[in-house]
Amino acid sequence: MHRESTTGIIADYGLPITVEEYSEAIYPLYIKRWQRASPLPGVNRLLKHLYKNGVPLALASNSIRRNIDHKILKLGELKDCFSVVLGGDQVPHGKPCPDIFLEAAKRLGVNPSSCLVIEDSLVGVQAAKASGAKVVAVPSLQSQRHCYSIADLILYSLLDFHPELWGLPPFEDRIQGALAMEPLLSNAQIGDAVQNNTHTLIAVFATGECTYDSIPDQISGIFFGWAKSETYGVFKAVVSTGWDLSPGKFERVMHICFLDSHNKAKTEDSLELLLIGYIRKLQSSENISQAMSITDEDQATARDALDLPAFCEYAKTRGALDLPALPEYAEPRNGLLLA
Repeated sequence: MHRESTTGIIADYGLPITVEEYSEAIYPLYIKRWQRASPLPGVNRLLKHLYKNGVPLALASNSIRRNIDHKILKLGELKDCFSVVLGGDQVPHGKPCPDIFLEAAKRLGVNPSSCLVIEDSLVGVQAAKASGAKVVAVPSLQSQRHCYSIADLILYSLLDFHPELWGLPPFEDRIQGALAMEPLLSNAQIGDAVQNNTHTLIAVFATGECTYDSIPDQISGIFFGWAKSETYGVFKAVVSTGWDLSPGKFERVMHICFLDSHNKAKTEDSLELLLIGYIRKLQSSENISQAMSITDEDQATARDALDLPAFCEYAKTRGALDLPALPEYAEPRNGLLLA
């Protein structure tokens, strides 16, 4: 696939170089970008949990092995959780052929049918199913969720993954119904009012254009943290976010509910968001507004959690009043093979 796209670029721009020369020239740029990328929310939690409980892990990607080694550097010690790491150049055929998962299972010393694969790409899901493994899909392209129906389960986010459904040790890290998570940082603008103290939320990139680039596509549900207004200061908040996939639409939707009764933020006010906790997935409903509804129970859970040391100390260390630069999120394209 890389060779095909590179050949097209060279032809379109009439570049006087070979595919190999082009690849070597842009490789340093890829390395710099990979170094800025962060794991998707839920990845670190899952790796630590499974490794702690002695579950053997393999990383199987269509990327060549050299690229994988650069990409997982950001994981730090977590990269050592993987007993096996395989690239697409280490097997006869890449995904959607099952070769890479069959080889990974072989190196783990297990039967593929006893493995669980977590995938974000359609070709990866196809490869995993062809290998005989169970498959959980976390689609990277939300507009194509319907194409992933061959997976055994489809999730919007790894934060919704329940290991016990697959015979694995359950998570035990929720605190009074709330889950601490890697931070989500974003600039935003308050939109129209939805109901009392709840507004739509428009993400705004540093350039001023409306975008959700700072929010990974594989994020959906009810979150909480702090919202900072230049004019009115810092407020506790609950944010619901999901995808409107109704006919003729494909867009991310976000709502914010301010937990402080004295909040004076108004439509078009600019905000900085620091979201550090997760409550639940969205309600099942064809109506996106109903699915996005933030309940009284959600508000109570968030309000209590934000007063707990585990969360308020985190805010101090991460700087709720002085948010760091927005991180970039990787598009993993990797299969996580669990046995």
